[in-house]
Amino acid sequence: MAFSTSTAKPLSELYYHLVKSPESYHYWSKNIFAISFLPKPPTNVEGSNTFIGVIPAIEAQEGAQEPGLNDFKANDKFLNLMHDTIQRALRDGADEAIQAEATQRGSGWLHIHDERNVPALGRIGDPDDIVASVMVENGKILSETYQRMPSYRLFTADGPPKLSPGLAHKLEEALLEEHRREGGE
Repeated sequence: MAFSTSTAKPLSELYYHLVKSPESYHYWSKNIFAISFLPKPPTNVEGSNTFIGVIPAIEAQEGAQEPGLNDFKANDKFLNLMHDTIQRALRDGADEAIQAEATQRGSGWLHIHDERNVPALGRIGDPDDIVASVMVENGKILSETYQRMPSYRLFTADGPPKLSPGLAHKLEEALLEEHRREGGE
């Protein structure tokens, strides 16, 4: 079965895939939820780029606290794929809004914000929500200057990553391609 990329809002839904925990997580939980933008589970949790991260699948027990944001473990492979995709998208001019912002800025550094918590006009966003920065020269984005923001968090109290439409579309394409490459349907 092929995935469709014709969604009006790419990456607008999250999927929680119950999977057996890999050995490296057995100390934590026997089963985990792999959180993904894709409706199909990853083919191999330890080697996959296609899921955002994991939380433990703990059975409800009286008085026990349910897993929450503090239990989330990010998938560094997903984060690397996301950054590589954003950098390519900026090089290819895939996001009109960011291109317009670069044109307006003229020259200097441009922050690429996660849109889950958009900063007020003319303000710099929360460091947890700045995905990266890139140099702009004469209104043109210099994608080779792309710098990841080390304080960026995949999940915050405001939710999962929410990229601008152009970047989200490119990330969705990359995730679907990775899923196919990893042996998914």
